[in-house]
Amino acid sequence: MMTGVAKQNGSADGTNGAAGTDDRNAGTKEPLAAAQIADIRQRIDEIDGTLIDLWQERARLSRQVGVTRMASGGTRLVLSREQEILERFRSALGADGTQVALLLLRAGRGPL
Repeated sequence: MMTGVAKQNGSADGTNGAAGTDDRNAGTKEPLAAAQIADIRQRIDEIDGTLIDLWQERARLSRQVGVTRMASGGTRLVLSREQEILERFRSALGADGTQVALLLLRAGRGPL
């Protein structure tokens, strides 16, 4: 299957044949556009790394809140707090925000 893709791209090794430039990732054979795409994607990758770090930090903090609350005789969950978070993300990001918030909440407290 990959052989067919490589042949479509111009060579058996998947390059387009011009100085070894790999157009599979950029989706274009235009060198200036490919360079611009590479620069943009580098920034996207940096943002992804930051998001992952923040996600993990948030989950740790949320678990810490839950442990502290339960150790002091509180409940495992505070539904009003979860609703605030869901609403904040929904307001900022629309329907996708609700899905993001649900995933964040689950990462912090585990599945119900």
